[in-house]
Amino acid sequence: MKDPITPFDWQRMWLHEFPLSFLGEVALRTVFMFAVILAALSVSGKREVRQLSVYELVLVIGLGSAAGDPMFYHDVPLASAVVVFVVIMLCYKFITKLSDRNKTIRDKLEGVPVYVIEDGCILTKNFDDEDLGKDELFADLRQAGIEQLGEVRVAILEANGTLSLYKQPDDQVKPGLPILPKPLAQFTRHIVTEDTYACDQCGYTQPMQPDQDISCPNCQNGQWVKAQG
Repeated sequence: MKDPITPFDWQRMWLHEFPLSFLGEVALRTVFMFAVILAALSVSGKREVRQLSVYELVLVIGLGSAAGDPMFYHDVPLASAVVVFVVIMLCYKFITKLSDRNKTIRDKLEGVPVYVIEDGCILTKNFDDEDLGKDELFADLRQAGIEQLGEVRVAILEANGTLSLYKQPDDQVKPGLPILPKPLAQFTRHIVTEDTYACDQCGYTQPMQPDQDISCPNCQNGQWVKAQG
């Protein structure tokens, strides 16, 4: 039977059964694996990481897993880690070249750009098909200086997850759904004052009269917010 573990055993926590000199080997292993990672990423041609493609994400996960263990596990040979690195890089190069030559494979694995907003309205069908929440969309728009959807001509969710935004010309901005948190929270189902209102689900706008309780003709949502513009 194994000896019971003693809580807060500093010898076990810091060195376990290894001598102090083993830390020097850990340092050497870490320097070696750092050099291998650096060489592998240089071969991949990625100079600056902003938004990772699916291939680059697989590459980073694979290289990270291969690099971590030999840095501090004494029983993991460095040669095995190098073989893993070489195989991962070969697979990465193969799949990226195959993707470049075959549009079907590229679209299937990397995705395609999707329109999520047109002329101030959220394209709910396209939006629902994507892994993007409305709060996240509005946060991206606010960071771009947008206060209401009437300022947006087109917004496209790119394959790498970034949002490409094209604004309306200043003389063509129209009233739209406010996306700042406070005005957006002031939704209603019962219209009490005449004004232009925006559906809080898709941004569709229309003039409405008092006591006019209708659903949005675009998405059948029943909540409205006073449009801003």
